[in-house]
Amino acid sequence: MLDVLSNFLSGELNITTVILTLIIATLVSMLGGAIGAMLLAGKDLGYKFSATLGGLFGPAGVIPAVVLGLAVLNLFTNF
Repeated sequence: MLDVLSNFLSGELNITTVILTLIIATLVSMLGGAIGAMLLAGKDLGYKFSATLGGLFGPAGVIPAVVLGLAVLNLFTNF
C-alpha cells in the first residue's frame, strides 16, 4: 500500500494510480453532484431525492473527462 501511495504522490502513471484517481474523482463528483442538486432542486423534489439523483448523475461528466485527461498525460509523458 505504501508503494501505491508513493507512486500516486510522485505522479507516476500506472494501473493502480489510474484506478485510484478514478475512484477519488468519482467520489468527489458524487459529493458535488449531490450538493448541487440539493441546492438547485431541494425544495421542489425533496432534499433526499434530489441528492440521490445528483449523486448518480454527477459522475456522468467527470469519469470520461478524467479518463481523457489521464490518456493525454500518458501521451505527454512518453514524449
